[in-house]
Order: sequence, then structure tokens, then C-alpha cells
Amino acid sequence: MKPARFAYEAPATLEGVLQSLAAAGQGAKLIAGGQSLAPMLNMRLARPDRLIDINALSDLGEIRRAGDRLEIGALVRHDGLGRSELARRHCPLLARAAETIGHYAIRKRGTLGGSLAHADPAAQLPLVALALDAEMDICSVRGLRSVAARDFFLSIFSTVLEPDELLVRVTVPIASAGEGWGFRLFNRRAGDFAIVAVAATLSRGSDGKIARLRLALGGIGPVPVRVEHLVPNPGTEQPSPHWSTQVSQIAADSVEIEENDRTPAAFRRELVAALTREALDDAMGRAAGATS
Repeated sequence: MKPARFAYEAPATLEGVLQSLAAAGQGAKLIAGGQSLAPMLNMRLARPDRLIDINALSDLGEIRRAGDRLEIGALVRHDGLGRSELARRHCPLLARAAETIGHYAIRKRGTLGGSLAHADPAAQLPLVALALDAEMDICSVRGLRSVAARDFFLSIFSTVLEPDELLVRVTVPIASAGEGWGFRLFNRRAGDFAIVAVAATLSRGSDGKIARLRLALGGIGPVPVRVEHLVPNPGTEQPSPHWSTQVSQIAADSVEIEENDRTPAAFRRELVAALTREALDDAMGRAAGATS
């Protein structure tokens, strides 16, 4: 099947893109990597009146450090994010997640902004953006606004983006000294979306206690979710050898998981327990290595 007819334009500037979006109203779609949109066009699940190509906006393909944050343009490709020395040094969880996306060709074309705006609940980058307390910078002819990742994702394939808005960059706090991280996912075949994915960061104080824990799950519902609040008082005592097992079981028992015909909730719950334990063990190991 081929796409329905549409007008195509490729503005050379950000202002041109925003003007085109404003003029098109509900009838436009943006395209950059096209790894999600192109199949939807071919199957006529998406039938835009106008397709606006934003690949000419080269400034949105850059990664830079700005103080205690990393600024990542929306056109940064998954492969570039995974290979970036800045990302690997200052946001290693984000770089690692990018390396696990799809296959080589998908990583070469797919973009950070496209993945976040598409908001697939099983995708890696929305999960990690949530886990790292990312901020989304959004532009329109009306101005610029920033939205926290926790408020950006509304439901499956749904975000706060208005029809005339463009996600231009993502800012992520750089990892603190001594912070460990873990990322685990389970899929049926290499390159498939995750059935369950887990992202975690933790840091330990000078007394060895957990000073900060961030824990997020993806693939279990319409949006990724943070779940560290389910862990009772993680910093009140030294982690025991069974700490990660106890925490992962609490998370698995407490979190809401959608049931569907293909993947029973009970199976996902088992995966949450196993993957969370592994991600926390990885994070603790990296935190110990960073402080030793």
C-alpha cells in the first residue's frame, strides 16, 4: 500500500517550520527520521494534508553541555546519541538506552525528538527521559515553553504537543559524581520493542546508605511510570545483600500492569521483578565502582 496524497515541504529554518505548522493547523505531520511515521503513511494510518520535513534544521542535531545539564537537539539520531562522548560521560543511561533501539538502520535514521513525540509506551527513550527528569523544550510561533518529562506523556501515542508545536531539544541533568545506573529490557526478538523495560539510577552517601533512587518502568501501561515511591524508606539503612530483590518484588507487586491478549499481566509482573533486580544490581555496582 502507498500513502494517500499529501503536499510536501522542507523549510530551511526553524521559523519556516513553525510558520508552516501554524498555517496547516491539524492537517500537518512532521518528518525527520520517519521510522514510525513512514510505515503509518504507507498503511494509511496517518493521512496528513501536508508533510513538513525538518531535516534542514542542523542546529537541532547537536549535543552540548550547558552547566549541570546536557542539551540534546531533537534531530540527534539514536546512533549519534549512543556514540556521543558527552552523552556517554554525563548521561550514560541515556546513551546506553539509545544503543538498544531497533536495528542499525533504524538507529541511523531515527531521532530523539521523533521517539519522544511518538510516545510509544514500550520505547526506550521516553522511559529514560522520565527516569532522568528530562525537560522538553517546545517551540511554536507563540513562543517557547518547557515541559517536564513527567508531564509530557499523556497516554499511548499522546503527548502535550499541540498541532502547531515542535519539540526542539531535550535537557537532561548530568549524572552526579558516584551515581550508578542500570538499564534492562526484555523483548522476544532483537530489535523488537520491549515487553518490559527498567531504568534506574542511585547514589550512595558516605555512610553507604542509598542517598537517592530513581526507578522507572516501561511497557506495562499507556505511559512509562516512576515507581521509587513504592520503596519504603530506601535511605534509612545499609542495603542488605537482598535489597535489590526486596525492592524489585515490592515494585512488581504494587505497580499497575495492563492486561492484553498477547502478553498476560502475570508474565509482565514476573519480568518487572527480574529486570528491576538486575537494573538495581547494575546501578549499585556502578555506584560502588565510582566511589571506590
